[in-house]
Amino acid sequence: MNAESIIFDLDGTLWDSSENVAAAWTEVIRSCGNPMLRNMTVSGAQIRGVMGMPMDAIAKKLFPMLSATQQTELLGKCAEHENNFLAVHGGELFEGEEETLRLLSGDRRLFIVSNCQCGYIESFFEYCGYERFFTDYLCWGDTGKPKSVTIKRLMEKNRCRSAVYVGDTQGDLSAATDAGIPFVHAAYSFGKVSSPEKAVGRADKFADLIRIAESFGTE
Repeated sequence: MNAESIIFDLDGTLWDSSENVAAAWTEVIRSCGNPMLRNMTVSGAQIRGVMGMPMDAIAKKLFPMLSATQQTELLGKCAEHENNFLAVHGGELFEGEEETLRLLSGDRRLFIVSNCQCGYIESFFEYCGYERFFTDYLCWGDTGKPKSVTIKRLMEKNRCRSAVYVGDTQGDLSAATDAGIPFVHAAYSFGKVSSPEKAVGRADKFADLIRIAESFGTE
């Protein structure tokens, strides 16, 4: 099997920003002036439960009491504040991540595809300085399409001959499958994969990705 490129999910795979996302969203919700949300607190557990979902689906799940228009407006405010907040406060990175990315980027191109809003990946880079390891990135905010479509668009844009997708959820596995590329399970994370046997590799810690990558060709 060949994989000249490695495409990463972001949330749960490259960092865990759930607690700080929850803090940022709670600030926005409590200041928005909507009486239905006056006492609402978003927890890190709630954010972890929706990470990986498209942003419009997250709005429907967390704010079912609002109209579709209100959901869109509130989520836009949350996303804007979240990007600014995370650029400063960041999220929890994984042990060995920087060195692993440095080694992986030595002989392969690295990419990110996430179901996040525009600006979120840039906030990740601003906080941790890892942009130097990645060739390109694409997100739901750019395409408005399912993750599988976003993966394929990034591969077409960058003329990827072969790739694997690294993620931590069943949705990531499904997206990789629908995009026609193998999936590597980031088992070190909080995400759940109901059919892990479909993965071509399992990383129990971030540094395991080096061993897994070495099992693939680079053509």
